[in-house]
Parts: sequence; C-alpha cells; structure tokens
Amino acid sequence: MGPTAAPGARMPRWLPRAMVLALALIAVFQLGSWAFHQLTGLLINVLIAFFLALAVEPAVSWMAARGVRRGLGTFLVFLGILVAGAGFVTLLGSMLAGQIVKIVEDFPNYLDSVINWINAHFDTELRRVDIQEGLLRSDWLRTYVQNSATGVLDVSAQVLGGLFQLLTVALFSFYFAADGPRLRRTVCSLLPPARQAEVLRAWEIAVNKTGGYLYSRGLMALVSGLAHFVLLEFLEVPYAPVLAVWVGLVSQFIPTIGTYLAGALPMLIAFTVDPWYALWVLIFVVIYQQFENYVLQPKLTARTVDIHPAVAFGSVVAGTALLGAVGALIAIPAVATLQAFLGAYVKRYDVTDDPRVHGHRGPGDGPRMLMRARRLWIGRPGAARPGDSDTEPS
Repeated sequence: MGPTAAPGARMPRWLPRAMVLALALIAVFQLGSWAFHQLTGLLINVLIAFFLALAVEPAVSWMAARGVRRGLGTFLVFLGILVAGAGFVTLLGSMLAGQIVKIVEDFPNYLDSVINWINAHFDTELRRVDIQEGLLRSDWLRTYVQNSATGVLDVSAQVLGGLFQLLTVALFSFYFAADGPRLRRTVCSLLPPARQAEVLRAWEIAVNKTGGYLYSRGLMALVSGLAHFVLLEFLEVPYAPVLAVWVGLVSQFIPTIGTYLAGALPMLIAFTVDPWYALWVLIFVVIYQQFENYVLQPKLTARTVDIHPAVAFGSVVAGTALLGAVGALIAIPAVATLQAFLGAYVKRYDVTDDPRVHGHRGPGDGPRMLMRARRLWIGRPGAARPGDSDTEPS
C-alpha cells in the first residue's frame, strides 16, 4: 500500500496558479494558431511585397542618389512595371483573341475535312448538318452551358480576389521600397549596436541578391526574346513580337517548367502556319536552352545568384511545397541570400593537396587496392591459397 494523504492535508498553494497558467498558455496558443491561419493570406502577400521591394531597391536607391525623392522614384519604377505588364497583357490578349476568331471561322472547313476523311475510310455517310443538329439537341451541351454559367461567376470572384491581392502586394511593396531607410532605422533601434551591423549586412545581401536575380533574369529574358523573335520572324509566324516576349518572360520567371510552357504557345501558333515550322521551333527551343544553361546563364549569374543547379532545383521544390507558386518564385533569391549570408560568417579552411579531392587516385593506389583485395580474399575461411593443389599429397 502506498502512502495516504493526511486527513487535514490541503492543496499546495502553487497548484491552482500552475493550473491557471497552463490553461492560459493553452488558450494563448490556440488563439495564436487561429489568428495565424486566418492571416496566412495576408502574411504571404506581405512576404511577396517585401521581396518585390528588395528587387526594386537598387533602382530606387540609384534614383535617390541623383536627387530624386524616394517616393517619386518608387512611383516611377512601379509605373514602368505597370505599363510594361499592361502592354504585355494587352498584346497577348489581342493575339489570343485573333487566334480564337480565326479558329472559329475555319472550324467548318476543319470539320468538313474530318467528315470527308471518316466517310472515305469507314464507308459512312456523315453530314455536317446532322452532326450540328445532334450537338444542339444533346443533353451534354445543355449541361455544359449550365456549368459554364456557374463557372463564369466563380471565375469572376477569383479575378476580383486576385486583383485585391495584387493591390495589397503593390501597396505594401511601395511602402517598403519608399520607406526603406526609415524601416531599417526602426528595426535597428530595437537592437544593440553589434546586432545592428549584422542586420544591416544581411539586409544589404538580400537587396543585392534579390535585385541581382531580377535583373539577371530580365537580361536573359531580353536575349531569349530577341533570339526567338528572329526565328519566328524568319519563319513568318504571326504575332512574332508578342510570342517572343512571352517566351522570354515565361522561360525565365517560372522555374523548372517555364521553358516548356514558353515553347508550347509559339509551337502551337507555328503549327497553324505549317506543321514543319512547329518542329523547327521545337528544335530551336531545345538548342537555345542548352546554350543558355551552359554559356549564357553562368556568365550573367556569376556575381548575382551563383548557386548550384541542384540547390536551385531543391529550393524551388521546397518553396513550392511550403507556399505554392509564390514559394517557387521567391525560393531562389531567398536561398541565394541565405547562402551569401552564411558564406560571410562560416569559417573555411584550405583543402589539402590530395589526389582524391580532384576525383582521381595516385599512381600507386590501383596496385595497392588490388593487393588489399587479394589479402582479404586469401584470408577468407575455406578460400584457396596460392600454391594449393586440387589433389591430396601422397
């Protein structure tokens, strides 16, 4: 039997307070978890705005150093981005609208050619009028129209939500870029002088890496767009300028799969002109991608975001798993910033001049390995030794 409490024993004085404190901590944790999940969208928008402000910081600082107020300089930079984006979307929309109109106008001819081919090979007597009447009277078309009407409302709501998020990101990024010095002073005022220097150093590294990533990608997008414009213009593919801008932007600013998405649209447009043109576009995209990976990109990103391709791919995968498409976009500059920051504080040592460091062995390493393997084989139980014969001695 264990010890029993005395009849007049009382509860310890600290126990009620501990219980109240534990309940209060649990309540605060639950409240914080609920608030974090509710504000996840806002926090992601602020994170995007912060990286966008870091990207435009060099341009704003360059204008401020020449006498332009930071607010006006930030406004001019964002105005240029807005005009360029609006122009690209307008040109792309006009191109897609023109292609859709062309497809709709030529659809009866395509349908007649398909029907003639089916009638010739399968001995049928199909007519376009019968097929059109069958489609108009089908339940499938009625259901599709009803679902499309509901889908239009959903798309409209998503477009409005996207515009609100875009406005939120633009507003926060404008204030982050325009009030960058004030924001840095506010952060540093909360830290001792030694920590202030580290924070400012990390901030400067983040600005250089993020801005360098954006500008290097922009330069590669310009080169890629010009190269594909020359090809599309030579093949007389319609909307060559818009397609070139599409290839340049999508291939550089969408990680991993951007090249394939960028090449699909010009291949499709070229196929409408001549199927062989689509093949030529595909060959050019593959060859240019190799030129970009092994010649152009190492030269342009050597001083900005020089990270290993495997690390870049892993960071994109990790960013996508954490934050989706937003994480994929900001993963590479974030990892480059972290790598540069760690490189400034991690101590490195000289590597010994060992042949194994360079990936090859010394001249005597091969025979030594053979001798070691021979000794291990001879030392095995039941293994035949040199000089042993298969017959017993007489």
